[in-house]
Amino acid sequence: MAFYPRFKAFTAQSHRALGLVWSTSRGLFMGLVLATLLAGVLPALAAWLGQRIVDAVLAAMQLHSAQGNAPLWPVLRWVLAEAAVLALLAASQRALSVQQALLRVQLGQKVNLLILEKAQQLSLLQFENSEFYDRLVRVRREASTRPLGLVTRSLGLVQNLISLLSFAVLLVHFSPWALVILVVGALPVFFAEAHFSGDAFRLFSRRAPETRRQTYIETLLSHEANIKEVKLFGFAERLLQRYRDTFQRLYVEDRRLTLRRDSWGFGLGLLGTAAFYLAYAWVVVDTIDGRTTLGQMTMYLVLFKQGQAAISASLAAIGGLYEDGLYLSDLYEYLAQPVGVSRGELTEGRHPGDGLRCEDLSFSYPGASRATLAGIDLHLRPGQSLALVGENGSGKTTLIKLLTRLYPPDGGRILLDGSDLQDWQEDALRRRIGVIFQDFLRYQFTAGENLGVGDVDAFDDQARWREAARQGTAAEFIEGLEHGYATQLGRWFADGQELSGGQWQKIALSRAYMRREADLLILDEPTAALDANAEAAVFEHFRAHAKSRMTLLISHRFSSVRSADHIIVLEHGRILERGDHASLMAASGRYAQLFDLQAQGYR
Repeated sequence: MAFYPRFKAFTAQSHRALGLVWSTSRGLFMGLVLATLLAGVLPALAAWLGQRIVDAVLAAMQLHSAQGNAPLWPVLRWVLAEAAVLALLAASQRALSVQQALLRVQLGQKVNLLILEKAQQLSLLQFENSEFYDRLVRVRREASTRPLGLVTRSLGLVQNLISLLSFAVLLVHFSPWALVILVVGALPVFFAEAHFSGDAFRLFSRRAPETRRQTYIETLLSHEANIKEVKLFGFAERLLQRYRDTFQRLYVEDRRLTLRRDSWGFGLGLLGTAAFYLAYAWVVVDTIDGRTTLGQMTMYLVLFKQGQAAISASLAAIGGLYEDGLYLSDLYEYLAQPVGVSRGELTEGRHPGDGLRCEDLSFSYPGASRATLAGIDLHLRPGQSLALVGENGSGKTTLIKLLTRLYPPDGGRILLDGSDLQDWQEDALRRRIGVIFQDFLRYQFTAGENLGVGDVDAFDDQARWREAARQGTAAEFIEGLEHGYATQLGRWFADGQELSGGQWQKIALSRAYMRREADLLILDEPTAALDANAEAAVFEHFRAHAKSRMTLLISHRFSSVRSADHIIVLEHGRILERGDHASLMAASGRYAQLFDLQAQGYR
């Protein structure tokens, strides 16, 4: 009873894999099918022609012995026919190899694109789930080649079955029991391979976190952003030892599985060898007794040997297909991950000009014992600025992710111009928001392209680059680079130029100014890497640019915060205090305490 569900699942996976390969390249797929058919039929034809050659040679020898000479053409025509068949067989095998190589490249690209396109549909919370990320790593490592593997194994199985069928047509003249001997001799190896294929998949799935940890250590030891700290802290040897230890654990498991798999394969393979030599002896005895000609004996021995190889290959292919199907299940599970369908259709709110509101907003991370945010109420009108203040872990960055709809709220709601954020059309909402995160990306692109990503509709607009760079105070140093806005940034690619932390931060600030339509500007620690003069210049430009916009600022520098129209102090995910700088200082609460602590450092 357990076999049918497995067979049904395998059939479904095979059908999807075939559809994937067919959609990748119909021409290459049809070429594979044709080459497979030829490669399946021609070995039996070659064996039959081999028999005709041997029998023709014996007949010619007898004729030569009796008459003193014998014509060569009856022999040579069979030799030429066999040569033509073998040449065609070699061509079909080469065609298989070439088409598989070409299809592998195309299919790998297609599957990787499917994986990456799916990733863009998933939520940030899914990426922050370790189990999901383990599946993503497994899928990216294996699934780009597995669909083609399943198809080529299937075609190889068809090829071997065709060969076996053609062999059977010739061997049945000797004895049907010869076929039974060959099949029974190969079955034990098949069952062993299928069992160990399942073990290999389960091992691969279980240790995905360790493999990912090993990859992370490789990044720490080889990535230019990490290597300076690793070297200065003398951390490399400890990381290398952890890498060795992880490898050793994985290797021990691999070795155990390999030894068990190959030991059983060798032992059970001896049964197949014994079956072959039993059939071998049977043919030899029949030839000695005169029931089989020497040419037939030669053909039968070739058929037995090739038949055994075809059966072994077929059974191994079935085991491989089972293994491919198990790996592909990860791909299909990943592609079937639920996607939050945006119900939003609004391109403008019900009450234009009302601004941004949070009403009893709450949010908890999956598995967390307490809420990250709870009971958040605020109202930010156009032309107003709001600063969020609080210790690390108070929920400031989480609130930004909610306001930008990267997270859905667990309770309450967020309104923009009187309409729930979830009711907005996603692109329309994104155009309304300009944001710079504390952990902004340093794209290994040109300086201009680093700005252009802030508004993909103006990605190549050089006039917009220059305008945004002036507003973000990055224009002066960009124009001083050797190739200006065309300068390759970072060290990953040839002729790249690395920037200081402050220069990268100015690039990120300028990126936020690319969105002209944005009327909500969100800045998370926008000047953390800047000196006092640069910070003052940034905020001077910022205030001029943001006069009619809503601005939300997170900063630990109270010199930046104090000029905001409204200030909210968060503590443990709740609003502890609110007001402007003067009222909060007069209240002598948490804000005043934090301000005084920072001010003491400047006295």
